[in-house]
Amino acid sequence: MIIANPIYDVVFKRLMENERVAKFFIGTLLNETIESVEMKPQEFTYIDKLAGLSVFRLDFIAVIRTETGETKKVLIEIQKAKSQIDLMRFRNYLAEQYKKKELVDNEKVALPITTIYILGFNLPEIESACIFVERQYRDLINQITLTQKSDFVEKLTHDSYVVQVNRITDRYQSRLDQLLSVFEQSNFIDDNKVVKEFKHSTETEDVKIITDILHHSGTNPTERKELEAEQEAWRTVNAMFEDKEKAFQKALKKQQAELAEKNKAISEKNKAINEKDKAISEKDKLIEELLKKLKDKK
Repeated sequence: MIIANPIYDVVFKRLMENERVAKFFIGTLLNETIESVEMKPQEFTYIDKLAGLSVFRLDFIAVIRTETGETKKVLIEIQKAKSQIDLMRFRNYLAEQYKKKELVDNEKVALPITTIYILGFNLPEIESACIFVERQYRDLINQITLTQKSDFVEKLTHDSYVVQVNRITDRYQSRLDQLLSVFEQSNFIDDNKVVKEFKHSTETEDVKIITDILHHSGTNPTERKELEAEQEAWRTVNAMFEDKEKAFQKALKKQQAELAEKNKAISEKNKAINEKDKAISEKDKLIEELLKKLKDKK
């Protein structure tokens, strides 16, 4: 089956507008029973083309049924970013989300926040495609606790789920594998990585609904045009970012060279001062010895 690549904002938003898909997506990652989900009125897209930075975020209010049969409301933030610097620059804005309040039993209360990060870049320290960050790192694929720490993950300030789309494999065993399979960045049938072939079974109803939506997005001329327009926008932003990164690296090297020259001059100056101090010390020592000899003659 031909499907659109859900890593693109326009496709991902369309996918998550389906309540059953949203419940499957959130419930599978959190390993919780989701009674209901409500998408917030608008998504937030932060794009700074001058800096080459971009973050896309969707918010949901999820009602979770616990093992004891009780229900609780949680604010689910789904954030999707192309590069690590995108999220780091966006952190000040994200901090404001802790101040949000929602109506619970007709009273405004601050909801607990769980964040799902969908990353278009690899965390070099973490090889798993999907992890849960609490006080420990849990590899949700292999069900083990990770001892290796990640600079990116350590900066997170709340319970978080991290999906690295570039590390998703063709594994298709668990419910989580089935969810991640649609984000697998392989089997593309075009050079722009806009559409791909989904090679797994779609017998599971949730997967079938997801792939049907993605198939429509990938084959419908109007939606395909929107997707290609976003891809071109990403290409432009990435090119600008690469140019700025090259300029930054060039300026950084120049600054480092100037600093090295300055440090060299300071080092030579300090060496000259030390030699002068040594000469003065030797002179003082000689004078002291001469004075002692004169004193002994008397």
